[in-house]
Amino acid sequence: MPWKSLLKLPDFGLFRQTADFRLSVSTLRINGILPSRGDVQVQAENLATQGQDEKFGLNSELLNTLKRGTTLVEYSSPNIAKKFHAGHLRSTIIGNFIANLKQTLGNNVIRMNYLGDWGMQFGLLGAGFGQFGSEEKLKQNPLQHLFEVYVRMNKEAEHNEDMKQAARDFFKQLEQHESQAVSLWQQFRQITVDEYQHIYKRLGVHFDIYSGESFHQDQAQEVVQQLQSQGLLKTSEKGTGVVDLSPAGDMNSVCTVLRSDGTTLYITRDIAAAIDRKEKYNFDEMIYVTDKSQVNHFNQLFQILLVMGHSWADRCQHVPFGLVQGMSTRTGEVVFLEDVLDEARARMLHNMSQAKTTKEMDNPEDTAEKVGISALLVQDFRGPLLSDYRFDWDRMLQAQGDTGVFLQYTHARLCRSVLKYCYATTFDPSLLLEQTSMTILQHLLRYDEVLYQSAQDLQPKHLVNFLLKLCHLTASAHRELLVKGSPPDVAQVEKKLHQHAILNN
Repeated sequence: MPWKSLLKLPDFGLFRQTADFRLSVSTLRINGILPSRGDVQVQAENLATQGQDEKFGLNSELLNTLKRGTTLVEYSSPNIAKKFHAGHLRSTIIGNFIANLKQTLGNNVIRMNYLGDWGMQFGLLGAGFGQFGSEEKLKQNPLQHLFEVYVRMNKEAEHNEDMKQAARDFFKQLEQHESQAVSLWQQFRQITVDEYQHIYKRLGVHFDIYSGESFHQDQAQEVVQQLQSQGLLKTSEKGTGVVDLSPAGDMNSVCTVLRSDGTTLYITRDIAAAIDRKEKYNFDEMIYVTDKSQVNHFNQLFQILLVMGHSWADRCQHVPFGLVQGMSTRTGEVVFLEDVLDEARARMLHNMSQAKTTKEMDNPEDTAEKVGISALLVQDFRGPLLSDYRFDWDRMLQAQGDTGVFLQYTHARLCRSVLKYCYATTFDPSLLLEQTSMTILQHLLRYDEVLYQSAQDLQPKHLVNFLLKLCHLTASAHRELLVKGSPPDVAQVEKKLHQHAILNN
């Protein structure tokens, strides 16, 4: 179903043994849709494959007005050699929504994870691993051990000049491509990517490219040379290299791109990365998804690209988001995203065990995992991205109200009670005289408008709120549009209405 592709909410499979849709094979053969002879099972499977319409609701004149092309989305972007912090959740799931949306609307999407895999922290980690590291602990719990080494080394370096110098020396070896330092860095990087991929799999997230700051070290120096040759690089009173971005050219607003010792900064590498991506992928638009503290950084990035003569910088966009407050587990303040996902699963499993309406299932933990993650996503997506919000476990996991649990419950209920009995046949929509029927139909007709609005501002709230309202309308339909006991022609139309709700839900 298209909305699941967009939000990447998981199907939790309570009713996987029930067919989504049933057709009379004899009728299909009579009407020439299926061959009159041959293996019925094979023919049915081929037809079912053709019927999985991921383009449902997308054949719209309104959506056809949208520009299409190659979209590069950079999101998630955690730091190497550190466990996946809960603070990276929003970038990961919001970026994934935007990538899904763009792809669904017909764009060629490149999903990029730009890792924080360079900088002085690797000097601390490399030197620290030599002092406090253990190959055995690294095998047992890789990221946890690297995190512990980093924290200990960082603490030691605060009051020990020898430790601080050891970190500087290691990073210098890394910058000079000394083989032993590079080998250790590569090992830490690969360990981290492997660990992150487990988290991404749980969230239903994937990337086409794992890039990083380390890819653009040499190119960053080339950027400095270009800025110098264009007369854009100035020297500040502190000896740093800056670009003047003030409208009057009076150095009122500058961006530092070079330290006084000649080394580049994060923004210098971002400039190099943007230029490299344009040359490599020839994107039509590039979208960065980070928290709102980086708004100024990206404004400066785009401005510098423009003054360097890269007019395509106008097609680069930063999608900022607010902070999550109060995200903690029962054991206290949470640090890692994995803790949040485990807590969501555990709480959901407890709620399911307490609910009288929970059906027996083969794998309740898997169901709890998927419903818990759905609840997490819907809570995050309901409001404006730029707003901060307070994380609330109890409200998030409620079965009633505007929650991911309610959304998944509605979808499962429709699959069980409607599609199980819904057969394809002709029907007369003029028999839908109840106001409830008309309200659902009118709401379904807004689907393309909702996608169009989402494409304009890249906010998931439009789709989420559309679906939540559809869930409430569906609940009313369950109470008021009773299939059982209705005349056959009316019952068939009501089944069809429920079926359309499922395709959107």
